[in-house]
Amino acid sequence: MRTRHVESDITVVGGGLAGVCAAISAARLGKRVALIGNRPVLGGNSSSEVRVWVVGATAHGVQRFARESGVIGELYVENQYRNPEGNPIIWDEVVHDAVRAEPNITVFLNTDVREVDAAGIDGERVVTAVHGWTMGSETLTTFTSPYFLDCTGDGLVGHLAGADYRIGREASREFGESWAPDEADDELLGSTILFYTKDLGRPVDFVAPDSAKDITQTPIPTSRILRSGDKGAHYWWIEWGGHLDTVHDNEIIRDELRSVIFGIWDYIKNSGRFDAANLDLEWVGALPGKREYRRFLGDHVLTQNDILDQVDHPDAVAFGGWSIDLHPVDGMYATVAGAHQRYSNGIYGIPFRSYYSRNVANLLLAGRDISATHVAFGSTRVMATCGAGGEAAGTGAALALDLGVRPRELATGHNETLRQTMLRQDASVFGIRNSDPDDLARRAVVTASSTARTLDAAELVPGADEAPFALERDLGILLPVDPRLDHVDVLLQVERDTTVAASLWTTGHRQNAVPVDERARVEVAVETAAEPQWVRLPLSWTPAESSAPESVVIVLEAAAGVSVVLSAAQIPGVLALPHRPQADGDANVAVEESESVIAWPAIALRGRTPRVRVSPATEAFDESKAVGGYHRFYGGPNLWMSQPGGADAESLTLEWSEPQRVRSIRLVFDDDTDVELNTLHHHRTPDRIFPELVRDYALDVQEGGAWREVVRVEANRRRQRVHATDAATATALRLRVLATNGVPQARVVSIRVY
Repeated sequence: MRTRHVESDITVVGGGLAGVCAAISAARLGKRVALIGNRPVLGGNSSSEVRVWVVGATAHGVQRFARESGVIGELYVENQYRNPEGNPIIWDEVVHDAVRAEPNITVFLNTDVREVDAAGIDGERVVTAVHGWTMGSETLTTFTSPYFLDCTGDGLVGHLAGADYRIGREASREFGESWAPDEADDELLGSTILFYTKDLGRPVDFVAPDSAKDITQTPIPTSRILRSGDKGAHYWWIEWGGHLDTVHDNEIIRDELRSVIFGIWDYIKNSGRFDAANLDLEWVGALPGKREYRRFLGDHVLTQNDILDQVDHPDAVAFGGWSIDLHPVDGMYATVAGAHQRYSNGIYGIPFRSYYSRNVANLLLAGRDISATHVAFGSTRVMATCGAGGEAAGTGAALALDLGVRPRELATGHNETLRQTMLRQDASVFGIRNSDPDDLARRAVVTASSTARTLDAAELVPGADEAPFALERDLGILLPVDPRLDHVDVLLQVERDTTVAASLWTTGHRQNAVPVDERARVEVAVETAAEPQWVRLPLSWTPAESSAPESVVIVLEAAAGVSVVLSAAQIPGVLALPHRPQADGDANVAVEESESVIAWPAIALRGRTPRVRVSPATEAFDESKAVGGYHRFYGGPNLWMSQPGGADAESLTLEWSEPQRVRSIRLVFDDDTDVELNTLHHHRTPDRIFPELVRDYALDVQEGGAWREVVRVEANRRRQRVHATDAATATALRLRVLATNGVPQARVVSIRVY
């Protein structure tokens, strides 16, 4: 046996996506990071050892404009390109390569931290060291650093350090949560093991092992959906152990789950009720994927009401959007639905105060162990949300070191600095406008070669296929209002004389994309016509704050013989919302169909946009949006978009009145955050590279009246790019878009200059 000492700026314990994102974010801010994982691969429950798909705020497409950006967003997009088949082993390497790319990170795999040194120093409790045993190499390592992050999921580090935490469910009266039980108890969400099958193209037998459970003696065949073609995370409901201790009873839980998997497969293969003759059992997990254990207490405990009311926290540094997803304690043996889900009307913010321990001064948290009630945890526990929180915690630790303050002081006294740092990284934050005083772009005069001024899909994507959509039910059309709305024209196919009724609804929270408050209603007489006709709807709206973006939903009421013309194009900030309840289609899940995001789904017509024209001409795509903006949808698309057809000759130019020293340029391109991605491609997205992304581009600086090219990039497939330059006396900067990955316009979310 050997011993060693590793000293870093930040020690991250836990190699799941929360820990990975925390380590990468801190490393990019110049901090030396030790990333410790107790498994042979990174990725936690998403790794090839467990194979749970990575989901987050998009909620399988239920939420709108909700896909995460930042580090977890980069992993999503890279996996889309590298791993079109959704192979969990390739995903392992996507994650590991992202860590390998950061020279400031040292990775310690197969290293189990089971001892923690903590003490009272200068009136506060702090972690001074953690000790890890690396199996296989027989190495005992002592890790020291000013800050530690518990990203272990089970929360062992925080527990050993003496951090306050809870296990189980709070009573409803404690936080006023309607979904909590009347009395507190120890019930948890259970653990899951998954299995994979393979079609061999010939009959193959299955002889069940002695451990296989006879599932006909359980409620499973009648209370759960069994299909021979499903595998992997489709069987998320194979869950058990919520009535036990999911850590100390882990071995019991594992054995029960595996016995049921072999029993399910025996039933599918040998009951004669399934077309499964050629299917073989290819893989069964040996490591339970845990959902819940310790939840630490920070200065804020996130609650059900924070989520459903979409509370605006002044220190919000990450967001979620997955439903409050609670499962019966009996898991797979329950006779009720495997999950009950409740959604907010859009994404919600998570405060930094939930990402650190309230009583251990140098301990931050990320993953499923953050400061949240059991009910709120039902939403925050999914892995993309954990990754977004990891980036927030890693950034917070790095910034706390730079400022010489504790996380608590960061949350209360430096929250805007923290949030601006998150936004500069293009992290998963929303509702924050770039106010960075160091960003030279904010001082520049911005001009563009051209700018789109219409929402009409036929003008923005010429030649796109069109098709009628019958108004058999109400149809909502989400539109950005910028600067105001005087009236809307909609292209309709009218088969008989009738009256079209329409209403204008505001969306409430600026991130929402659902009708919330009806503000006006009109009825317009229309006559039969052989060809589609433009029908004017005299619906007007002016945002209360002219400086803030806003969206509205125009609802066309059901009308026999009337169809809306849809274009096979997706216009930024515009969605079609049929009034027909739809979730993600999982029959094992119970949802409330009256909730707005379920009642007005965007899933059904995503990628098809109603032909609409607005007056006055829209400024939603103005070049000013790319400087000092929000970086993502917030009451509107918040990006510059050129006119179509000239993407190979479009440019965005920044001019200064005085020469500037330009050292770094940060670009954020559009990758359509309304499109759901999934690491295992549960919902298959056809494009390996987002067609909205700029593919080829160049950056020029103007010095002494002459332009000089300083950066040229080809075959870009990433949302954010950061470029170092050597310009000392630049009076102007120009981004030339030479080609996109498919769309006919140049699209730029943000350009920053330092």
